[in-house]
Amino acid sequence: MAAPFAEQLLIWYRENRADLPWRRDPSPYQVWLSEIMLQQTQVKTVIPYFHRFIGAFPTIEALAAAPLDRVLKLWEGLGYYSRARNLHRAAHIIARQFGGEVPSEVQALLKLPGIGPYTAGAIASIAFGRPVPVLDGNVIRVFARLLDLDEDISQSATREKLWRVADDWLPAGDAGAFNQALMELGQRVCRPQNPQCGDCPIRSHCRAWSAGTQSQRPRRARRPPTPHYDVTAGLIRDDQERLLIAQRPLDGLLGGLWEFPGGKVENEESLVACLKRELREELAIDVEVGETFAVVDHAFTHFKITLHAFDCRYRGALPPHDEPQTLGVRDWAWVTEAQLADFSFGKADRLVINELARRRAMLL
Repeated sequence: MAAPFAEQLLIWYRENRADLPWRRDPSPYQVWLSEIMLQQTQVKTVIPYFHRFIGAFPTIEALAAAPLDRVLKLWEGLGYYSRARNLHRAAHIIARQFGGEVPSEVQALLKLPGIGPYTAGAIASIAFGRPVPVLDGNVIRVFARLLDLDEDISQSATREKLWRVADDWLPAGDAGAFNQALMELGQRVCRPQNPQCGDCPIRSHCRAWSAGTQSQRPRRARRPPTPHYDVTAGLIRDDQERLLIAQRPLDGLLGGLWEFPGGKVENEESLVACLKRELREELAIDVEVGETFAVVDHAFTHFKITLHAFDCRYRGALPPHDEPQTLGVRDWAWVTEAQLADFSFGKADRLVINELARRRAMLL
């Protein structure tokens, strides 16, 4: 049975929906790309990245043919880089197995890297008009308030209940618009903090609004404290004043990005000892560690780091090698400071690069 508020919500959506680039041309490729970019990222942040990405890779075939380094460089700063790697892998599969056309069925979409139930439902309903629901953070919040749901939304049983609700409330023939309307309502009106209930087109159907509990919904279990780690990195220069950078393995955090090599400090280990150990283990090299160059704080989704970057002088590869090795890295390269702009780095390393540029400008 369709939601009793479906028509009211759809009228509001038609009159108030945001003018977004992927809505002007809701092709399957653009819908897919936008949904991947919008995962855990605000719309205003995504829009310029979306335009640049489509400009560089106007078709799935163009994306599949591009080197991963190029894809990651265009993604640089958007975060959650596994999305870019999975997008690139999925483009290869679509080009090879589906003739460059995004599949329209949910089960086929779910087999592609980086596509889960929500993204599959969004693509199928918005791009192909399939009658399938969606359930992202915005929709969960809207539903939890409409139902005045006093259950922990992080629990799988609660999520399963909400998926059933999403399916039951889906109106016939208008799934794509209804799903987008729910998401936009959550983004713009039914916000996490200070929901704008006075502007809500369906507040008469909202049990939490009637009970005055909207600020208490949705309910989540208390999160444990966020762990913090100290991490080291070396700005390693050779006798030509080039810098040594390393590419991270593809299958881990920030996979495929470049960095100033180093790693996490172990218990009771000094920063200098950590850096020298990490360089031996990952690259089989020896360096002379100099002064601290920069200290950068950065937060990831589930932990925080303080990055301690040191000026270092390259002393050579460990015997029997005569150059750095790819022991714990995917690749390495000697580059000039100007060439750093050609490589994709995570945010913490980019802050160190910004400091390099600032100091260079002071010398001019």
